[in-house]
Amino acid sequence: MAAPLGASAAARRPKRRRRRPKRRRRRAAGRGLPARPSQRLLDAHRLLWRAGFGPRPGEAEALAGLSRQAAVYSLTRPTGEANLVGPPPHTQSGAALAPTDLEGHDHLWWLDRMVRSDQPLVERMTLNYHDWFATSDDKVDSQKLMLDQNSLLRSHALGSFAELFHAVTVDPAMLMWLDGRRNHVRRINENYGREMMELFSLGADRGAYSETDVREQARSLSGFASDSSDKGAGGFRYVDSLHDAGRKTVFGQAGRFTWEDSVRLCLEHPLHASFYVTKLWGYFNPVAPDAGAVDSLSRLYVQTGYSTRAVLEQILLHPSFYAGPAMTKPPVVHAAGMLRALGSGVRSDHWVDLAEATNQRLFHPPDVSGWRQDRWLDTSTFKGRWDAAALALGPYLSNGHDTRARVRESPAQATGAALRALGNPPLSAGTLDYLVRFAARVTGKPHRRGVPARLRSMRHNALRQLILTAPDYHTC
Repeated sequence: MAAPLGASAAARRPKRRRRRPKRRRRRAAGRGLPARPSQRLLDAHRLLWRAGFGPRPGEAEALAGLSRQAAVYSLTRPTGEANLVGPPPHTQSGAALAPTDLEGHDHLWWLDRMVRSDQPLVERMTLNYHDWFATSDDKVDSQKLMLDQNSLLRSHALGSFAELFHAVTVDPAMLMWLDGRRNHVRRINENYGREMMELFSLGADRGAYSETDVREQARSLSGFASDSSDKGAGGFRYVDSLHDAGRKTVFGQAGRFTWEDSVRLCLEHPLHASFYVTKLWGYFNPVAPDAGAVDSLSRLYVQTGYSTRAVLEQILLHPSFYAGPAMTKPPVVHAAGMLRALGSGVRSDHWVDLAEATNQRLFHPPDVSGWRQDRWLDTSTFKGRWDAAALALGPYLSNGHDTRARVRESPAQATGAALRALGNPPLSAGTLDYLVRFAARVTGKPHRRGVPARLRSMRHNALRQLILTAPDYHTC
């Protein structure tokens, strides 16, 4: 409303709005932080972490520019053999790895593939199937056999589960692990016969099989043998005379079943498809699928000849994959992801000790049921994750020898610089606020001529460590 005629000049001037110092402080505190990520970028980060081992610098931004289907297909439909990008792994002394011979080097070899492979979903599915068909070198006692099984899992990672199931059943490491080589006509061993149904194809407590089915499956699976020597087991083979050739009754069907029939009967069981799609779903989504999703995925699975890729693509395209709650990253995924984000590689055999400390040493699952995902992150494993972050950051820590003695750098700018060094991982507003407040406390009251170089280096190092061990960084 205009001022009345005759009013003084001061009265005619519009009133100035009162300043809001709190809002100004919030804006000032945010200067230097990365822009809030778009939903497409958040979706890309989730996809790369759950269907791989996290993004290399720039990968999430590139994926965010694609349609959702194109982004998923870029992972599920790789061409040719995988390329390992970057320098090969080595120990802290610079020695090359000997994965078949030296203890722990098998773990380092596979961790390196997780970091350097340009087909991350193939490697992630290899890890998932290592958990699915959990086999441990604690009993196999041959890193070569374990690595051979690892290659088998990788070759079928996105292919037919039926072909994988057949191949694993006669795999030497599995024959050692679940005593298939000791299952003979006069001495039937039920270990694999039970687990192939309970853990690998049908599930427990679903009414899918009986104790009679366990015994009859074990008879069907009999006939494998091996040789033993001071060099370990070898000469794995099938011997007709060691097989129980009598009639068996499995799932109500009768016949002179062999090990191939045993696998086929599991695959054709009415409860197999729902078991498979639900278990595969659980590796990528913490919320169980509803009945409609299970039914549609089961039909797709059977119609495509037990295709892992076909089911997996639908899981990764499902809306609940992106809208649902976060999942805790398995320890080895957390470790590989940090190295990928830093553009680094495996340069130390300390990663083996840290795998033990975080409860996920590769080739050593705790038992035949695999790792318990609800134990990925607790008070007993967090120190291992903290130490893993410190090991990953080691080559990139600043020593304080900066040519600029003092630098004008706000707490937000310091936090932003630390985030950029780690590929700008998306963090919650609460975590960002904590990091900025921590950065402010490190230097105390503002320095008139800027932050001293040594103090600035200490602050950057601490911020990077806190980012890699923040609650947000342990989930995806």
